[in-house]
Amino acid sequence: MAIYIMESFIHLPKSINLIFLSIVPILGAYNYYKAHKLVVNEKTLTLDGLSRDINIAQLSDVHFGSIRHRQIIESIADKLKELEGICELAIISGDLADGSSIVEPDDFKAFRQLSMPIIFTPGNHDYYPGIEDVIGACENAGIRVLDNEGMEFGPLNIFGLSYSIEDDGASKMDETFIKNDKINILNYHVPYYFEEFSKLGFNVQLSGHTHAGQFYPAVWFANRLFKYNKGLFKSKSGDYIHVTTGVGSMDVPMRWGTDSEIVVLKLKKSK
Repeated sequence: MAIYIMESFIHLPKSINLIFLSIVPILGAYNYYKAHKLVVNEKTLTLDGLSRDINIAQLSDVHFGSIRHRQIIESIADKLKELEGICELAIISGDLADGSSIVEPDDFKAFRQLSMPIIFTPGNHDYYPGIEDVIGACENAGIRVLDNEGMEFGPLNIFGLSYSIEDDGASKMDETFIKNDKINILNYHVPYYFEEFSKLGFNVQLSGHTHAGQFYPAVWFANRLFKYNKGLFKSKSGDYIHVTTGVGSMDVPMRWGTDSEIVVLKLKKSK
């Protein structure tokens, strides 16, 4: 496109054209590498009312499917295995499956090697291949599915709010899901309704969905489309929303300007 536009105004020497064309495979190789290199990033959250420090691993948007199949599950399981001495819990914030292929009962079996508990709450893509199959494969792998339900884990009260395109998540929630003696965490695939959930009493919202745009120039549009596109945000009331860039990729296995990440969230009690 750059060559075509410039050629409309000036004549480019053949050597310049070749330089421009050589950028395409180089950039493609780099983007493929970035999409497949799983990194661990860290964020610290300081919380009033937290009885003890606790680390959790958050990931999202695995997009298991026809392009990234069991190898991406094995890669995640291996990385979580390395984090077992650091984190007490792993939380998957939706889109474990992609919808481009069926999910077999043993497709997530690599997670069985982990002693660290794993929690999963469905996102929109998990409904496309058949939500029953996705949930069944999770249960076979020992993953706890929070499908519009909650659980307590140490100093945490975790509620998993499932998301599909037709849902209005905020209308499903009220104060009955809040535990006043715990830090209340909402696992919700999309980074929406943060202010509403905060007013209800949720101290932390964990989301994904955006991929942070995944690659340029989509990254620029995502920064404008989503109020909370990527990273950690803190409200004036001291509540947090964390939006991970995700592990997998949407449609094409390429990333440019974003990480394929698992994030260690270090929850610290305030002094």
